[in-house]
Amino acid sequence: MRIAEVIGTVTLSRVHPSLIGSRWLVVVPFSLRGLKDEQADGEELIAYDESGAAPGLKVALGEGGEAAAPFLPNKKPVDAYCAAILDRIMITE
Repeated sequence: MRIAEVIGTVTLSRVHPSLIGSRWLVVVPFSLRGLKDEQADGEELIAYDESGAAPGLKVALGEGGEAAAPFLPNKKPVDAYCAAILDRIMITE
């Protein structure tokens, strides 16, 4: 799981039937240095969202097989999933 910042939303003109009504976000993951500097520094990616995250918020991001796990036993073609909206991040050394 990674931490990412939401920078935008995605509008689809066509969608897989299992994803009708879905929300999609453009997110940028943080590296550890990026978290310390409060600057998202990863490569943008698209993530499925059910939590209502909006641009400017930080989210916990599940990827790969973990991203599809919340939907089991149903199957959804999802590779990145916003698992939580994060209110605060504390880094201790």
